[in-house]
Amino acid sequence: MHTSSRFLLLAGISIAFLHGAVARDIPQNLKTFYNNVKAAGTCKNILKGGLADTDDGPKTFSYCGDHLNDLRVVYIQGKNGLLAGMDIDCDGNQKGPANDGRCGPSQDTQSTTAFEDTIKGYNVGIQELNPYVHPYVVFGNDNENHKSGFVSFNPQDYGIKPLSVMAVVCGNKLIYGIWGDTNGADGSRSLVGESSLSLATACYGTSINGNNGHETADVLYVAFTGSRAVPGRTGAKWNAQSYSEFESSISGLGDQLVKSITV
Repeated sequence: MHTSSRFLLLAGISIAFLHGAVARDIPQNLKTFYNNVKAAGTCKNILKGGLADTDDGPKTFSYCGDHLNDLRVVYIQGKNGLLAGMDIDCDGNQKGPANDGRCGPSQDTQSTTAFEDTIKGYNVGIQELNPYVHPYVVFGNDNENHKSGFVSFNPQDYGIKPLSVMAVVCGNKLIYGIWGDTNGADGSRSLVGESSLSLATACYGTSINGNNGHETADVLYVAFTGSRAVPGRTGAKWNAQSYSEFESSISGLGDQLVKSITV
């Protein structure tokens, strides 16, 4: 599923361009953290449990706070060394730049994402995130109607800020994304492990589409607490015309955040 790529060396990090998509080699400290999380097997400080990473899977996944106090991060973890898969979210402005039609097969899309008002407030020429351009992560779960069998988790309760930079380890690569959407209480259970089409493409290539993600629970999603992780209005190129243009604009902040993961 991986496509051919060419490599550059930038600030000591190998960067691969996959159909215009930026991906990085995983730095050693993050590799060690990834391996340690898997080796731990399960989360000890569960911030919210009872979630699944597939529509018919077990509710054995959680938002984990094992390193909330020391490293100031929250991540998704399952049991027995599992992390999460990567379902595809095509919510937002699908008619903007870079639209290649791959969101078409999705049966569950909306024209808005969770922080639409914040994006509009930036006044940067866009009204909404674009799943083809913005590598956003779906993080947190809404259940405002208290639907039976579903759970709620608001990452902001633990210091995660809207539109903050996140690190995603997938396909043996490091991708920088933003927290851009939340999971609703639909389907049969509360789910975790979802990203925009552009982020998933950077991980797994163009075979990914709105109805075809990555099912293996080996993806690590890391959110960073505090305003340190927020690029804000001027710290990211929100009106970028391509994934690579946007992701590159948050790479400096992403590098700083990943370096803070000392293990």
